[in-house]
Amino acid sequence: MSRAGALVPAFGAALALLCACDQMATQRKDVVYGQSGLFPNGVAMQAPPEGAVARGTLAAAATLAARPPMTAALLERGRERYMIYCAVCHDAAGYGHGVVPSRGFPQPPSFHSERLRQAPTQHFVDVITNGYGVMYAYRDRVAPADRWAIAAYIRALQLSQAAPAARLSAAEQAKLGGGHGG
Repeated sequence: MSRAGALVPAFGAALALLCACDQMATQRKDVVYGQSGLFPNGVAMQAPPEGAVARGTLAAAATLAARPPMTAALLERGRERYMIYCAVCHDAAGYGHGVVPSRGFPQPPSFHSERLRQAPTQHFVDVITNGYGVMYAYRDRVAPADRWAIAAYIRALQLSQAAPAARLSAAEQAKLGGGHGG
């Protein structure tokens, strides 16, 4: 018998053994909301032990508790994330005239309203995390560090739309009042 001819029966036997290995599909297991003899209370699904914390919860809380320093990189990340997650409702400038409200969804408030200008930056982070009014929570969509970046970008949007002219240099003020020549 040739070498290849000897491999065919061995391969066939190995294949038959693999098909017979169905122990994972037929093993005993408890249904989540069913009964179980394993635990003293007789139910399969058990409450987590006292003091248990979901994986990642402590790290997310630590990130949310520490406001990052304002940097150009933070603002750029905030702009990028804002355009992905927020602009569809709040529009690119933050006035609340995005595509979603134009299709019948309730219009969000303008970031340029006096109430939101006076709100602490933490307010924006909390709203992104937990939602507010008809806005649902973005806790599972936006990373904790990105929530701070978006909040920083919202502050930059607010400043861009209401910066007092007195804060500009004389050359910048001349450009504002001097028309388009120059």
